[in-house]
Amino acid sequence: MEKDKYIRFDWAMKRLLRDKANFGVLEGLLTTLLEEPVRIKKLLESESNQEDEDNKQNRVDLLAENDKNELFLIEIQNNTEFAYFQRMLFGTSKLVTEYINRGQGYDHVRKIYSVNIVYFNLGNGTDVVYHGKTEFRGIHNGELLNLSPFQRQKFKVDAVSDLYPEYYILKVNDFDKWSKVPLEQWIYFLNTGDIPADATAPGLKEAREKLRIEHMSKSELAAYYHHLDNVVILRDNIITARGEGKIEGYAEGREEGRAEGREEGRAEGRAEGEKEKALAIARNMKSASMPTDMIAQMTGLSADEIATLQ
Repeated sequence: MEKDKYIRFDWAMKRLLRDKANFGVLEGLLTTLLEEPVRIKKLLESESNQEDEDNKQNRVDLLAENDKNELFLIEIQNNTEFAYFQRMLFGTSKLVTEYINRGQGYDHVRKIYSVNIVYFNLGNGTDVVYHGKTEFRGIHNGELLNLSPFQRQKFKVDAVSDLYPEYYILKVNDFDKWSKVPLEQWIYFLNTGDIPADATAPGLKEAREKLRIEHMSKSELAAYYHHLDNVVILRDNIITARGEGKIEGYAEGREEGRAEGREEGRAEGRAEGEKEKALAIARNMKSASMPTDMIAQMTGLSADEIATLQ
């Protein structure tokens, strides 16, 4: 029997999960991640989650609000972005200012959860899920700064960190082992697009029903496969640039390096190798009529360098 095929989560966020009838999929992901029930009240539009035509193969944002007036910024990023940590900060900062009315007191600042699903190696770490929040500790005794009883009653939260944005990073690209742990089941689905029959994580049952490829029209299917092709190109370019650039760099480094200068030779060799590969990739992307800003972001080349490529 042929395995059921499901729509990639980033495409589903663009087209399907914005429908209220499909909120159960997103609610399941957020419930699993936060380890408490999350019910989406509505989706919102903001400058932070407008779809950019030139960038729509690379990323997609979705902004949701729950019954507690908390905001959930869910972002999927397909290609490498070295300043992505700063981008996460920028996104939450914009939401803080966008969703408070002029003249309102600071007690009206909304709680924000930033959920980032990345398909590249962000930072240096071996886990697949990371959680970040803001705490204040004494520099002399390590004491955690807490809210006063009045503040807890006023804001209806227990800790200072509950007032600040919280960040979740799901590094899903290398996770391909099925698990009984609900969060790991979600990571597996986000990476492979597969939902085994024994899936128990909240939202995956709804995903199995709502995200079947067989439910798509011919025009939707054509657009979806075009999107998949672009994602594959982006991912292959990253792998090629890293893999071949490192191989050539190490080779040149070994040939040139001697005793004290061996490490320096290897570094220069890697840099030259990666530069050549970046130029080759840029030529291919330019011939495929990809936007200059996308090519620059993917390869690290400047717009002037890209303009001179033949």
